[in-house]
Amino acid sequence: MGNTPKGGCARQASEGQQTKMEMVYQYLTGPRFRQRIQAIVEAFSSMREDLDREKKAITKQWAKREEQIDRVMQATIGVYGDLQGIAGKTLQEIEGSSLSTERRLW
Repeated sequence: MGNTPKGGCARQASEGQQTKMEMVYQYLTGPRFRQRIQAIVEAFSSMREDLDREKKAITKQWAKREEQIDRVMQATIGVYGDLQGIAGKTLQEIEGSSLSTERRLW
């Protein structure tokens, strides 16, 4: 270790720590830190806006698809009902074809 007394190392380490604390304080209170945090906040805000737009578009697509499925089911049930009217009891029941069970098909 040479001629440096033990007390000198501790004092030097303490001074180094104080200098680092001052540098951290300067960084946290300076414009660079604020700019970086602002950039992070803006990025998160942009991501949230994108997600909200995507969610709205997909929800709209799902609603449209659900409406299409409902129309197809109603038309199919109508055709089956017409055939039942013609064939009577000889036409076997198709599971899930009644209006009450329509939603259970998916």
